[in-house]
Amino acid sequence: MIRVGITGQAGFVGSHLYNELGLYPDKFRRIPFEDSYFQDEGQLCSFVKSCDVIVHLAAMNRHTDAQELYHTNLRLVKQLISAMEKEKVTPHVLFSSSTQEKLDNEYGKSKREGRILLEAWAKKSGANFTGLVVPNVYGPFGRPGYNSFIATFCYKLTHGETPQVLQDSQVKLIYVGNLCKHIIKKIEEVRNASSSVIEQDMVPYDFEKKVSEILGLFEDFKTLYFEQGIIPSLRDKNEINLFNTFCGYMDFSLLYPRKLIKHQDVRGLFVETAKLGIGGQVSFSTTACGITRGNHYHTRKIERFTVMKGKARIQLRRIGTGEVLNFYLDGNEPSYVDMPVWYTHNITNIGKGELYTQFWINEWYDPKDGDTYFEPCDMNENYKVK
Repeated sequence: MIRVGITGQAGFVGSHLYNELGLYPDKFRRIPFEDSYFQDEGQLCSFVKSCDVIVHLAAMNRHTDAQELYHTNLRLVKQLISAMEKEKVTPHVLFSSSTQEKLDNEYGKSKREGRILLEAWAKKSGANFTGLVVPNVYGPFGRPGYNSFIATFCYKLTHGETPQVLQDSQVKLIYVGNLCKHIIKKIEEVRNASSSVIEQDMVPYDFEKKVSEILGLFEDFKTLYFEQGIIPSLRDKNEINLFNTFCGYMDFSLLYPRKLIKHQDVRGLFVETAKLGIGGQVSFSTTACGITRGNHYHTRKIERFTVMKGKARIQLRRIGTGEVLNFYLDGNEPSYVDMPVWYTHNITNIGKGELYTQFWINEWYDPKDGDTYFEPCDMNENYKVK
């Protein structure tokens, strides 16, 4: 069991990495970290003493005062080193640097100098060190106007604003889930190394696109999916990741349940439940009164629930939070709810008769990928470490 702590655990990459590690309860024990530890030397020392591995993500990405950003990021590195020296511990430290290391700006400078300081500490103390040089990271739950231009584009397009391309450069991008998997793989590689490891790791990017091309793709998602409910054509796993990212910025409490158009005559009822540009698999289930299905979440799969007959309650809760969204659907007024990634979901038959539900999943989903994870606790409790 490897004890892993993440400085900046509550941040964009930190929260994703914390959740990703939780998928491997037999390999990793997650050591909780709070930002306040940097204001409390005792707490910080206790934290470093508890870890076999520390992933140092805590940093300031943007600030109106560039010098404040520079000094803050170096201060956090120095505090971490000081705590480890005080406790005489040598965990494997992975430091999140950036491809901006090569640029002449205060952020890049703070990352380059921070990596050099930690590398020097590792050489002096005999510890393992990995300096991760990370390309632009995107994914659900990033802060618009702070973490990435993709977060800003997605938020604005789903909240009635118009994004603008300020610099139409070619950008190398990595999905946050793939970055987390790379970090976990690196932890295991160094753990199994036969000798001390001090390295600079150039994290590979997933793909490269112009900013305007990405905006064009998101504008298509807005028109087709956000406005019309049509699942767009997604040509590869990168577009799946971009689509799931886009969906992560929608206000689900206002969006669902989405009503479907029904056509009824003497023959009965006809309802088109999904218009697809993507293909996929359609299935259905029957559920007895009072029975709940689900209480699991997905990390990649795109999925739609449509109630065909009966009455149902669908619940969503984002992993790591306690807020539960409740949606009530009735087969007499056909409607659907889509399941966002990293949201626990379930469906309960709350009617007096049998419930008929139709399910659709995207064609890129492969059951062998192990995408479905069951909750270690009830929907109404906060997420607990397994």
